[in-house]
Formats: sequence, structure tokens, C-alpha cells
Amino acid sequence: MRSVLLIATLITALRSDYVASQNPSALSQLTAVNRTASGNNRAKENAITPTVYVLKNSQDQCDKVMNLSASQRCEFVRSTPDCAADGGFINYPWITFCLLSPKLLPLAIFLYIVWLLVLFLVLGLIASEFFCPNLSAISSTLRLTHNVAGVTFLALGNGAPDVFSAMAAFSHPQTAGLAIGALFGAGIFVTTVVAGSIALVKPFTAASRPFLRDVIFYMAAVFWTFIILYRGHIDLRETFGYLGLYILYVVTVVVSACVYNRRIRSHSGTVQDSVQEFDHNIENSYTENLNGNIHVQDEYEPLLPFTESTANIFLKAINPVDTRTWRRSHWGWKVLKIIQLPFEMVLLLTVPLVDSDKEDRNWKRPLNCLHLITAPLVCVLTFKSGIYGLYLIEGAIPVWLLTALIGVFLSGMVFYSTTNEHPPPYHFLFSLLGFVVSALWINVVASEVVNVLHLLGVILRLSNTVLGLTLLAWGNSIGDCFADITIARQGYPRMAISACFGGIIFNMLFGVGLGCLLQMLTHNNGFVMLQPEGLLCWVLAAALGLSLVLSFVLVPLQCFHLSRAYGVFLLLFYVVFLIIALLTEFGKISV
Repeated sequence: MRSVLLIATLITALRSDYVASQNPSALSQLTAVNRTASGNNRAKENAITPTVYVLKNSQDQCDKVMNLSASQRCEFVRSTPDCAADGGFINYPWITFCLLSPKLLPLAIFLYIVWLLVLFLVLGLIASEFFCPNLSAISSTLRLTHNVAGVTFLALGNGAPDVFSAMAAFSHPQTAGLAIGALFGAGIFVTTVVAGSIALVKPFTAASRPFLRDVIFYMAAVFWTFIILYRGHIDLRETFGYLGLYILYVVTVVVSACVYNRRIRSHSGTVQDSVQEFDHNIENSYTENLNGNIHVQDEYEPLLPFTESTANIFLKAINPVDTRTWRRSHWGWKVLKIIQLPFEMVLLLTVPLVDSDKEDRNWKRPLNCLHLITAPLVCVLTFKSGIYGLYLIEGAIPVWLLTALIGVFLSGMVFYSTTNEHPPPYHFLFSLLGFVVSALWINVVASEVVNVLHLLGVILRLSNTVLGLTLLAWGNSIGDCFADITIARQGYPRMAISACFGGIIFNMLFGVGLGCLLQMLTHNNGFVMLQPEGLLCWVLAAALGLSLVLSFVLVPLQCFHLSRAYGVFLLLFYVVFLIIALLTEFGKISV
């Protein structure tokens, strides 16, 4: 909290000079000019460039609202398309400038920051408690090896908030800078702050070949993104190239692990020695055990078997609080649990959860039958902000009602054809449904995060890039930071440092690749224009590239030993980068 207040103070001080240098004129005519310019721009885009979708922050007319008087702002946000809440459920500009008094603007900013922290907390809850367990169940059903599961499903589970946030930001031209700033900012944060913290907590010697492999692949991804930003556009082939590069990375990981295992077996003659594999994706198999729920015989289980009623099963299944865990937990954990409680109740009622570590794979007959009704409803009411769910079939029956009726029919069939004690043979299908529903919930929360950050950028007159590399990058990476530090303290520093690079490779390639691909498919276009927001974007790219080059050079020079001194160096590197980025944002550094 102290760091947030310090940064806010610095932003305010720098912003005072920045605003003082501005001299907007004819503010009373701004609304009319904005409407005309917006209409002309849309007409030109439709007439001249029908195959190009432009992601460019300079088109964001909503930024001009703070140049108007308080009495003009409400009408401005009502009439400006860039201020509309597309892709979200809450219209933050209307609440800020129409519903609340101008005197309450500082309070609104504070509440939005608190709401942002809650959204990040909910993102972590969905990913860790619902998204990842269902992915683990899917991988175990498909009988994937730890290597393949680690670099595909496990990477998707850990990087889901980052990828969905990037996709949500790419969905609108005025927020595209958030995606670039978040992906690059998270890369710098993870490779400096997280890696430096691991070295401070547990100095160790990294595995040479996996470390160099991950750094080289990430450098290739960053360099490719730098070239695309320099050119200003990305086409369909280059978008598939992002996804193809990640497939090449997965193949390289799997092949190198197989070759290493075969060589170990040939030297030792035993399979047991191959467990000492240093490859980070072999070590990622430990991550599933550390982050997942290990099934252990509960000391509180009854000695004699008994039949539990359906009502008791349902009530226990939707209870998010374990009384024994509550009594043993710290007060800070209890506060977070209270904040999560309403969101967790909604998730428990709507997201099926299959846990392969449990004997019954978390089969809860009454709750799973209810999921067949609620989960499809969530799908139709959250996709595209519920637009398709409200359509009328033949002008009479809404889509959501038809979906509910089908769900009731399926729920009745499952309820009367199964028992409470034994899961049905098709229980694994619930993990697929849970995967889809939790992914949609993540997308909904990520869209709200992007909309809140966009509004904060408008109010504070900050670019989307600086918001992406600070608040969005910190929010999406802080969970990984604590998880990796905890893993390092438990004696797995190699696993932690490997997770730093493996996760951000996935986030970069899938965040840009899928984000741009979806825009091409949605708008039926062949190009997406990626125009960086001035000097700050290049500072960000240069800093990330420099941090990777330093890691590629300095770590081998130290014989791959990451000492505490190197950890301090990485932390100082991030502090210097952050100062330069803020000075660039406020015009203190310019070309």
C-alpha cells in the first residue's frame, strides 16, 4: 500500500507540470467537433480501409472529457462512442461523470482502485480454484505426459489472467496500449523482480540448457513483437507465426526431455534416476502437486461408512468455508476470504469442478445437476456481454429461456440415472464444461479490469501503455511472484526460475497471437494495425530486450549461479526502468 501511495504521489506531482503545459482552446465547441470528427473518421475507415482493423490509442476521443467543464462531461460521455462500455457490464464513465457529483471524483478514483484490487483477487480465485483443476482433470483424462501438460494446460492455467486481459484489451482500439504495456511490463517484472527475489531468497545454480533455451525463445518472441510494432501492422500469417513459435517451443521441450531421459536410462540402467531431470517442464510436474490439492486421508473422516443425504451433500458442496481451516488461518487470510466469499459462492453454483486428486473426483450429484442449468446460462449471458442470450427466437422465446429449459431436461436425466456415491462414466465431461465456464468468467472479469484501467487513464490523463506496464502487469503477475518465491523457499528454486520464463513465453505468444487473430476473425479483416503510443512503448520494449540480453550474457558468465548480488542487481534494474518509464510518460524525457 505504501508503494501504491508513493507512486500516486509521484504521478500527481509530475501530472501538475504536464497539465500546466497544456492550453486547450475552444472547450465549449469540443463536443460538437468531437461528434463531427468521430463520424468523419468512421466514414473514412469504412470507405477506404475495409480490410484493416486499427488498434490505435490516438483515436480514443474519450480522453478529451477531462478538458471539459464538470457540467459538460455527462453529455460528452453519453454522446461519445469511445466512452461506451462495450465488452463489459458496468458503464464506468456514465457512473463517474453522470451519476456521481464532480466533488466525489477523488472518492470515485479510490473506489475504482479498491474495485480493481478485488477484480485481481477474483481473477486469481477463478484461475487457481476452478480453471486449473479442470485443466488438470482434462490432461489426466487425455493421459498427457507431465512435459506436454506442463507447457500446455499448466501454462494456460497459470497465464489465463494475462492472456484474457490481453485479448480483452485488443478487442477495442482505445485499450490496445494496455495489452502491449501489460505483456511487456509483465515480462520485465517477472524477469527482474520475480527472478531477483528468487535469487535473494534462495541462491542457486540454474540448469544451463533449459535456462538458455527459455531465454532464447523469449528473446525471439520479444524481437518479433518489436519488429511488428516498428512496421505498425500484423497480418494473418504472422499471427499464426506466434502460435507456431509456441508449438515449436513445446516440441523442443518435449524432445529435449525425452532425449535427456533416454540418456539417463542408458547410463544408469534405472528409470528412477530420470526423476532428477533438470528440465523445467519435468519440474513443472511438481508444480501441479504444489498448486493442486493433494489427496490425503482426512483425519476427521468417520471410521464407519454412512449414507449422507442429498441435501447435506448440496449444502456442504456450496459452503466455501472450511471451519477447521478457518480456525487455523491468519487474520489476513480471513479478510481475503471474506472478500472472496460472495464471488466464490457464485462460482461454486455455476462452475463444475472435477478434481482428479480426489477419490470420487469431486462428484457432487445435486450440485453437478444444478450446474447443467446454471453453467449454460452463464455461457449465453456472459458471451459478448449477453447480447446473444437476449435474442428472441421467432420473436417470442429468448435464447436464455430455451437454454434453461434444455438444462433442466438434462439435469433431470442425470439426477435420476445416477447415485450420490459413484460418479457416472461421463463425469469427465463436466471438466470440459467447467473449463469453458471458468474461461468465460475470467474473460468477464478481465474485461472489467481493462475498462476500469481505461477510465483511470482518462481521469488521470495517463496513457494505456503506462497503466498496462504498472497496474495491469502488477495485478496479473503478483500471484505468480508469491507462488514462485514460495516454491523457491521450499527448496525448488530451479522450478521457480523456470516458471518465470516458461509462463511469460506463453503469455506473449498467445496474448498477441490470439488477441490479433480474434480481431481478424471478428471484423473479417486481413490486417491489424499496431501503432505504439509514442516513446514510452519503445522504452518498454528496449528495457525488456536489455534485461533478456543481460540475463543471456551475465548468467553464463557466473557459471549459471544466481547469487544474492545478482538478485539485487535485477531489482535495481526494474527500479531504474520504472523511473525512466514514468519520466517518459510525463514528458521529462523526450526525443
